[in-house]
Amino acid sequence: MASTTPEQATDKRRRRRTTTEIKESLRALSIQLSLLNHQIGAHLDLKDVDFYCLDLINRFGPLSPSTLARRAGLHPATMTGILDRLQRGGWITRERDPDSLDRRAVAVRALRDRNAELFQLYSGMNASMDDIFAGYDDAQLDLLADFLHRATEAGQSATDELTQG
Repeated sequence: MASTTPEQATDKRRRRRTTTEIKESLRALSIQLSLLNHQIGAHLDLKDVDFYCLDLINRFGPLSPSTLARRAGLHPATMTGILDRLQRGGWITRERDPDSLDRRAVAVRALRDRNAELFQLYSGMNASMDDIFAGYDDAQLDLLADFLHRATEAGQSATDELTQG
């Protein structure tokens, strides 16, 4: 059995401290982004869950209400109320799904004319992020993008496991 050198032990401790620091920073970032999203939603008179669903529709839509409910981890009956509020607010439209054989099928689509309001409210954060990005070279940005993509996938997997019971 090979023994660990003092240098290897130090490297192990440093790596463990660094990975713990990254995890703690991700949690802190998650909290800050949740608070930012909450404030933006409040400015737009949207509940947090409504704002989250609107973001999913903007990113992945058009979506059927059932697909949106699955993506959001919400009960379909809950989704009806959310979609009603978003439609009343002029954020979305429900349209007949042209790709479905079922004539009753509906697709939910975001109304893009309201996006300017969102962009304006995120402009401060986006400008700050651009300043941060300027401090990294292309290879570092590629590494960060890969890390964040993989971390997002890990979060989605963990969410799916909890959602499925």
